[in-house]
Amino acid sequence: MKVLGIIPSRYASSRFPGKPLIDINGKSMIQRVYEGSIKSKLIDQVIVATDDHRIFNHVQSFKGKVMMTSENHQNGTERCGEVIEEFSDYDVIINIQGDEPLIKAEQLDALIDSFNNPEVQIATLIKKLNDQKEIQNPNRIKVALDKKHNALYFSRSVIPYGVSIQHYKHIGIYAWRKSILKELLKLETTEIEKSESLEQLRWLFNGYQIKCIETTIETPNVDTPKDLEKVIHLIETQNL
Repeated sequence: MKVLGIIPSRYASSRFPGKPLIDINGKSMIQRVYEGSIKSKLIDQVIVATDDHRIFNHVQSFKGKVMMTSENHQNGTERCGEVIEEFSDYDVIINIQGDEPLIKAEQLDALIDSFNNPEVQIATLIKKLNDQKEIQNPNRIKVALDKKHNALYFSRSVIPYGVSIQHYKHIGIYAWRKSILKELLKLETTEIEKSESLEQLRWLFNGYQIKCIETTIETPNVDTPKDLEKVIHLIETQNL
């Protein structure tokens, strides 16, 4: 099984423009994501997919692998779709979030390992969620599971309903079999995904299974300058 890791990276961001290139204690965010990802024991190659020459040139400057992609993609999945046309000999594709500078290789390997089961089409990470404020927070995506740990539904609302049941938070790293990713890219947008602003609901609506792999690891993502302060604090206090 040959695995390709793709880090979609855009310069434009409504909340934090240019964040892939921000300095985080001597290294850019995209460099930290890249270096964390290549520590994976199961990924054969990692490539940054960008639409911006500043990011492209920067990744080349630290000897990373990078590819220019279209400015017209709506999301990271579409950008991954363009990349795989140039890398046809891979079996599994993993979409690595470009705003998680403390990404752990163990997370990525746990996700990839699930594809040793030939029935797995798509895999993503989840983590137990016990804090009631977080459970109620619409910015925390929750997932309901079946008995085989496949996703039944993802929502910004509280699912399943109730305080005595175990809740799970979705951690948005995806992996797909390459053949499945190509099929997903042909699907039309659905009303159910628009209602929640969650792309994965399009896949469920069309009958695809999403295997949910439980992890105890959760690394912070950087959406705003305030998030950056938290990451810098972790790096300095934990000597990362």
